[in-house]
Amino acid sequence: MPHELTLWQELGNAAGADFFLLAASAVFALAVLHAFLTSYFAKLAHQRKVEHDAQVRLGLVPVNERGESADLRASLLHLLGEVEAVFGIWALVLFSLMVFWPGKGWHFACRYVETGNYDLAGTTLADIGPSKFLEPLFVFIIMVLASARPVMRLAEGLLGGVARGLGDSVAARWFVILSLAPLLGSLITEPAAMTIAAMLLSAQFYALRPSERLKYATLALLFVNISVGGALTHFAAPPVVMVAAKWGWGLSDVFRQFGWAAMATILFSTTTTFIFFRSEFAELALRAKDTTADNPRSEIPFWVILVHLALMVWTVLMLIGHHPVLMVAGLLVFLAFTVATPQWQSPVRLRGPLLVGFFLAGLVVLGGTQSWWISPLIARLDANTLMLSATFLTAFNDNAAITFLASQVPGLSLADATAQGLRHAVMAGALAGGGFTVIANAPNPAGQSILAKHFDQGVSPLKLALWAVVPTAVAVLCFIFIR
Repeated sequence: MPHELTLWQELGNAAGADFFLLAASAVFALAVLHAFLTSYFAKLAHQRKVEHDAQVRLGLVPVNERGESADLRASLLHLLGEVEAVFGIWALVLFSLMVFWPGKGWHFACRYVETGNYDLAGTTLADIGPSKFLEPLFVFIIMVLASARPVMRLAEGLLGGVARGLGDSVAARWFVILSLAPLLGSLITEPAAMTIAAMLLSAQFYALRPSERLKYATLALLFVNISVGGALTHFAAPPVVMVAAKWGWGLSDVFRQFGWAAMATILFSTTTTFIFFRSEFAELALRAKDTTADNPRSEIPFWVILVHLALMVWTVLMLIGHHPVLMVAGLLVFLAFTVATPQWQSPVRLRGPLLVGFFLAGLVVLGGTQSWWISPLIARLDANTLMLSATFLTAFNDNAAITFLASQVPGLSLADATAQGLRHAVMAGALAGGGFTVIANAPNPAGQSILAKHFDQGVSPLKLALWAVVPTAVAVLCFIFIR
């Protein structure tokens, strides 16, 4: 596709027309850097808390009538150490900057956050409407629904049945969760699959205290497998949902282009990781025998499970139809149903889903100001370079945002073979790169929020990225050669 201007000329013209674009990208870069430093802030927060608790015991600081006291600096550091809060915090910074920026102001900032996206002319596009935050809202609701006891019991029974057929060992359960749960994500959506897989891994695998290497290898493999596992259908993976209608992709189109490659990626990466750690799995099997205990559990009636599944299907349909109000209505029905059937329910988990929703909402706000440099870059790449670039860019921006921005490039919507190859390349790269970082794929924060308690100093973004290199490379190769 010919271009009259070079990339640097086009970027220079955009920045010259609206200098706020550079400031917004600087804020986004700081947010990404902050995401990589959360473990450092968490460590400082822990040190401050220990010091404050010692002062409380010595009677050196005031306490309330219940003997409680907190150090404000420790609380602030703890907030900065919450990876799920990072992008929400920096979205507030961007909003404040926009409010005080000459030529923008309060009303402009409100329109951008509530209804619009930022184009290269520095105006807002009103045609995005309430669907701007549809994905964060969907992830929040589906996480709440998927973590309910009836759904978890059903998933545990189905995956456990397959694991029993493979010997019902620790390795068998680990293998089944990391292979079948991501593929189920193509039916129940990736956020639901991530929630279920992470909770089962937490109870059946991480509770056995594996080595740090195996912890990170499992987390990275989970993220990559979930990212590619939703690519068997056109409604389950956020990056596919963002462009399926515009590019005219139906169920058969998505499966033909990505389905076989996704299954091959999951099978090969999971098997390879198991072989690499096979000696440690043998040790975990012995540890599991020592900790096994009989925990009798009451049976949950099938009609209760059916109601929960129906509410999940309703939520997916409302996502596809872009009906956020009806999606919230389904959540209210769910909350009422859990109150009416407490004997078969666990306490509703809201903290984790709320933090994840806050994270993704912040990412939407920050990512909406990055099209000025991402779109021109995408428009100038050939298929192979585009795939690798999309894989890399996904590590620093949600993969759904990458595919959405690509769909705005006019040349990628054409019907010729070149455009078809470019569409496949950008989607393959976005799917393959979805496990590099916690921000690379919308469901990743959900998995991290559930499993972070098993990592002593929190999840290190660098270690996660390093362990994700091999499964990501496998995904890229599979998408190139299996079509």
